[in-house]
Amino acid sequence: MSDCLFCKIAAGEIPSTKVYEDEEILAFRDIAPKAPVHILLIPKKHLASLAEAGPEDAALLGKMQLLARQLAEQEGVAESGFRVVANSGPNSGQEVAHLHYHLLGGEPLGDIRG
Repeated sequence: MSDCLFCKIAAGEIPSTKVYEDEEILAFRDIAPKAPVHILLIPKKHLASLAEAGPEDAALLGKMQLLARQLAEQEGVAESGFRVVANSGPNSGQEVAHLHYHLLGGEPLGDIRG
């Protein structure tokens, strides 16, 4: 999608601090972190939100979940605990209309953030 911020980041048109990239997924550090570890995981395929995902996206979504665990280990927060958040739609607080997971950790996360 030509006007999507995350599609532009995935295409390399907007710089990001990448922590992981393959043919389907990009993970990068959030520019306004809400925890010491705050990484965004996005599919390179444009999906506006989790509500738009279908059965054909099951493998991609599963891969994103497992990548979140892998990145939590890489960032040193897997043992102490981490949170994965996927806001879906305007009432959830989703700010960018492209499916993304927030990986948060590195401190006690008592309230909902993402």
